[in-house]
Amino acid sequence: MKTRFRLSIPACCGVVLAATLAALAAPSAHAGRVHGVRANGDGSATAATGVARRGPNGGTARRAGTTSVHADGSASHSSGLSASNARGTVDSSGSASRDAAGNAQQSRTTTATSAATGNSVQASTTTTREAGVVDRDRSVTCTDAAGAVIACR
Repeated sequence: MKTRFRLSIPACCGVVLAATLAALAAPSAHAGRVHGVRANGDGSATAATGVARRGPNGGTARRAGTTSVHADGSASHSSGLSASNARGTVDSSGSASRDAAGNAQQSRTTTATSAATGNSVQASTTTTREAGVVDRDRSVTCTDAAGAVIACR
């Protein structure tokens, strides 16, 4: 399934981080978090974060991201997450950028796999904003354990 549409709205594209996944994880004594910010000599700044958790039933989740803001107003971001438990796995990665004129591009790909069946779903989204016009492409593909494309349900 592929959807394409244009909206004439002055909205900024953004990356929806999967911090929700980490927030929904059960509290655990096996958790770690790191965060750092660095000012660069060229007037830009870079921030990086990382979180890892292990749930009480053996599930794990990891997320990391890096954001840079430049002196000219441009910015870039990349992030990824991976989580697994007895029911399956999910992996997601994405990036976003904005140039000095305010034009932006964002993309994210997420794959979830069932441990019970081996079936997977992969969803990809790319969004661009140029001169106030937003263009979004989405695709979703489902495959069985052997890699054959199947109907998404």
